[in-house]
Amino acid sequence: MRMLGPIIMRITAVFLYSAMAVIGGASLIAPEIPAHQAAMLAGISAAAHVIEKLARAYADDGKITLEELNAAFNPSAIDHHHDEE
Repeated sequence: MRMLGPIIMRITAVFLYSAMAVIGGASLIAPEIPAHQAAMLAGISAAAHVIEKLARAYADDGKITLEELNAAFNPSAIDHHHDEE
């Protein structure tokens, strides 16, 4: 449980940097979509992807190693679960 605080902070960071990356692009590509809605969609989607990776790692063996934790937050990490499907 001591990792819960840092995990929540890292998920918040993923949400924020994903949302911020979309604000400018959304205003250029689809100005009819409010920037805050595009940012919320991007942030929620990115955070959900990280949470899914953490849930998959936990489902494997009932624990999350530091390696699995760091891989969940690394967008370039290979997802071996999707390779098996």
